[in-house]
Amino acid sequence: VQLQASGGGLVQPGGSLRLTCTASGPPFSTYGMGWFRQAPGKEREFVAAMRKGTTSSYYADSVKGRFTISRDKENNRVYLQMNALRPEDTAVYYCAGPVKGNPISSSYYCPSTYPYWGQGTQVTVSS
Repeated sequence: VQLQASGGGLVQPGGSLRLTCTASGPPFSTYGMGWFRQAPGKEREFVAAMRKGTTSSYYADSVKGRFTISRDKENNRVYLQMNALRPEDTAVYYCAGPVKGNPISSSYYCPSTYPYWGQGTQVTVSS
């Protein structure tokens, strides 16, 4: 499995970006996927995740109502739509997966649940 995140960039506060995670390997729809981020000097933190084959998703409190995770089954991609961006959203964003089976919900918040990681894409929110 190889994951590649793209779509990052520089955006003003209040703006939007859509990140894309493209994968080689098994269909994403059969596995859970997640997005994490890491700001300079901070630990990697959970952002959003989606269970396999369903629309069930999870979000960090800091992004609820602003970010949306979705998948494109046909093209084996996972997206993170980010709206109303804030300077504190500045970080390198990573897609991760696949989450096999049907683990408990709390597992999706934990980096160790995800065996593969993309290289990351930089998101900078600044005026």
